[in-house]
Amino acid sequence: MCTYLTEKIELDGAGKGGSGWFTLTDGAVYVDHPYHACHEHTVNIDFTNPAEGPSARVAVELTEESALALVEAIQKALASAPPGLASARPRQPSS
Repeated sequence: MCTYLTEKIELDGAGKGGSGWFTLTDGAVYVDHPYHACHEHTVNIDFTNPAEGPSARVAVELTEESALALVEAIQKALASAPPGLASARPRQPSS
């Protein structure tokens, strides 16, 4: 069953689409019927930059298990890196 709920977030990063690299500004996550994946429902993630038009979009359709594994992998990768390493605002050195 589709939830019709979409979680939207602001992003700061880059993605590579059919026209090359573009700045990511927005993200959306929702559970719905996929367009391409061969499953009844998937966790769909859209990475976009609406200001650059429809070609500035990367779409992902994952099974629930794959989406949860991705969340866990992201958390592990961030936990293994020094704090602030991947931050847009690096930490200031301690005095």
